[in-house]
Amino acid sequence: MTTEAVNSPFVNNDAAETPSRGKQVARDLLTALLAPAAALLALMLHLGLPNQQTQIPTHAYPVFLAWVLGITLLAAEWMLGFTVLDPAAQRRLAALRSMGPLVAVGILLLAAWDLITLKFALLPLPHFPGPDMVFQSFLEDWSELADCAWHSLILLMSGYASGVASGLVCGVLIGWSPRVRYWGMPVLKIIGPMPATAWIPLAMVICPGSFFAAMAIIALAVWFPVTMLTISGVSNVRMSYLDVARTLGAGRFYLIFRVAIPAALPSIFIGLFMGLGASFLTLVVAEGIGVSSGLAWYADEARSGMEYSKIYASLIITAIFFSIIMTLLFKVRDRVLVWQKGVIKW
Repeated sequence: MTTEAVNSPFVNNDAAETPSRGKQVARDLLTALLAPAAALLALMLHLGLPNQQTQIPTHAYPVFLAWVLGITLLAAEWMLGFTVLDPAAQRRLAALRSMGPLVAVGILLLAAWDLITLKFALLPLPHFPGPDMVFQSFLEDWSELADCAWHSLILLMSGYASGVASGLVCGVLIGWSPRVRYWGMPVLKIIGPMPATAWIPLAMVICPGSFFAAMAIIALAVWFPVTMLTISGVSNVRMSYLDVARTLGAGRFYLIFRVAIPAALPSIFIGLFMGLGASFLTLVVAEGIGVSSGLAWYADEARSGMEYSKIYASLIITAIFFSIIMTLLFKVRDRVLVWQKGVIKW
């Protein structure tokens, strides 16, 4: 069929598009069923194979798989919509195509974990419990886990906010003023590279309580990268920006807060990300210096009692916890630095 014939008003172009659209619908349908199929396979393997590890059987893991199976089936039905030819439904299917395989692989990894531990006992107890014991720990200790997560959040945010505030002040002063840079850079070069955890004995003596000592250690870990990147951003502001502002009559405070700091924001946000990663690492150690609650404290208590399923539960909560905080910081960056949205992906 020629191009003229295809573009002719007497030819049904919808009929020509039907085969390709039908293939796309078939691929979308297959993608929508990946996650339910993975959940069904994992549930059948768990219920059908005998247990090799000697432990009290639980029902938390199969109930979780059953919930996942039902939710993914409902999500697939909702994504497909009443008619797969609807353009709005096609947009929902596009979202499903990106998430469906990831969810399916995650469920299959749970099934592999179940096979390696509970079903075949390739990794022995008590150090390698199966997912059923870990999910049971979630059910038994959900209130304590929630309380520990809340205390970890308070400690982390308190230390991070203190470190960011002090880092921004030091970074702006050192980056803007040559006199402050002369005295501040030697101190920064000596104190900054030292691990924050090396200051734990001194922090426990100086600070009035264990919480403030742990907060100070986290703040010190955040302070160095935020200070360094703020100095870099402020000191490298284009002189043309400052000259134009001075020509228009801008004073010192206007130059700092309305020109230098906004121009240095991309570099400052890199320091915020580096400081957040340092705060995560330091939090685990900081909760071991006398803090009576927290995710790291919970994991250490479980290790003392040889309850490794609780350790795995706390690790999962910690991973989700840190990932959510990092995602929120990326959202803030994309909102503030609109012109650089998508430059750094998360």
